[in-house]
Amino acid sequence: MGTRSTGGPVSRQKSWNADPESLLRVGPGFRLDTVDPDATPGFPGRKIDGLEALAAGASRLAALQERLWAAATAADQRRVLLVLQAMDTAGKGGIVSHVVGAVDPNGVRYAGFKAPTAEEREHDFLWRVERQLPDAGQLGVFDRSHYEDVLVQRVRQFAGPDEIERRYGAIVDFERRLTEQGTTVVKVMLHISKDEQRERLGDRLDRPDKHWKFNPGDIDDRLLWDDYQDAYQVVFDRTSTPEAPWYVVPANRKWYARLAVQQLLLRALEDMHLSWPAADFDVAEQRQRLAES
Repeated sequence: MGTRSTGGPVSRQKSWNADPESLLRVGPGFRLDTVDPDATPGFPGRKIDGLEALAAGASRLAALQERLWAAATAADQRRVLLVLQAMDTAGKGGIVSHVVGAVDPNGVRYAGFKAPTAEEREHDFLWRVERQLPDAGQLGVFDRSHYEDVLVQRVRQFAGPDEIERRYGAIVDFERRLTEQGTTVVKVMLHISKDEQRERLGDRLDRPDKHWKFNPGDIDDRLLWDDYQDAYQVVFDRTSTPEAPWYVVPANRKWYARLAVQQLLLRALEDMHLSWPAADFDVAEQRQRLAES
């Protein structure tokens, strides 16, 4: 893989043989049903290699996120929003813990979206999302998101076709506004197979320490698997834009999914060309004052 100078250690590990950003991005003609959930695009290494690469990238991600956080003190309005969508058990929580968990939590804004509350249902579907957007300098994380309103709502027919159609356009306009205001939007769909989900749900049922993670509704959604796959395809067709593209990450191998999302975040932060804000005081004068104190 080629490397770019960013003023610091190169984030791309030598074990990557192609840029995951281009391999995973949803482009014209993309078909979800052609993506192999077991694949590891761009990374020919084994699990142990992936875990080592993930650990190595964690310090770089933390350093870049700190620069983003620091830049906000000098009125830099940029921020990053990671949107995570997936079928149940695909590993969203693992991304939050093992990837985002490597950075300073002071610069992170996490929001997990469940079924809308009575108050939220009184407003347009984007109202509750707007309230959870990251501030300048923050890495925002949406564990599920506004896309639930064109996935679950479409599959379960909680909203009519005309309303779902309106929402696609509203989402595109919303994300375009975010990018114009300085938000880098990284939208990730973690793609697992139906067989892999069965194993993961079974593991939750087999282990008492995992029962709290099991929801009978997960099986209800599983029975609608094909409908959800179709709904995701429409989402990609309608809302993957140059400003806010989708990335589909094969997720049967948890280590690869985590590594790939880490690389997407590294790329987003590196492309900002962040630098430390200059001191707004006389450094020499303050050093002298410190010496005399």
